[in-house]
Amino acid sequence: MWDRDQMAARAAKELEDGMYVNLGIGIPTLVSNYIPEGINVTLQSENGMLGMGPFPLEGEEDSDLINAGKQTITELPQTAYFDSATSFGMIRGGKIAMAILGAMEVAENGDLANWMIPGKLVKGMGGAMDLVSGVGRVIVVMDHTNKYGESKLLKECTLPLTGKSVVDRIITNLGVLDVVSGGLKIIECADGISEQEIRSSTEAKIVN
Repeated sequence: MWDRDQMAARAAKELEDGMYVNLGIGIPTLVSNYIPEGINVTLQSENGMLGMGPFPLEGEEDSDLINAGKQTITELPQTAYFDSATSFGMIRGGKIAMAILGAMEVAENGDLANWMIPGKLVKGMGGAMDLVSGVGRVIVVMDHTNKYGESKLLKECTLPLTGKSVVDRIITNLGVLDVVSGGLKIIECADGISEQEIRSSTEAKIVN
């Protein structure tokens, strides 16, 4: 199986030169460390930063430079700062080409649940609802199953939705799947994982 860094590195392969991209909290934040050489991508954070660099080395952190997940990050020579209203204007105005997000559940029709578990303390949906409705392409990076071994790729989401039919591609520790007509299609298997193992770990319908 892929570990967190390998999943992030695989997600980074989805980036194209010139893209403006938003990285969600969790594994997606690691994508900034794996941007392919020769690819110029501008990372946007909904808390008001355009042009995020990779995570800082230990001892070089600046507590004033944080992403939307409150993690310390680095700036670049071309970095720009602005208020969150301007940031969400970019997102809602369709200026961000891609969002790479984490998820708790994804349904076979592309429904996404990634913002709360009922009964647990939650600070709010944050920018996820705007991102999934405003960007050109939504890629989810997540573990294929939960800690009990149950599939997180479902026929229907059981948790409150962030957006309906918004996910385009799912990258898990088992492989890569696309949301297509009628269900999910296996695009790539992780190292050491067979297509049958993906099928047996997936509740959602797998189509050929």
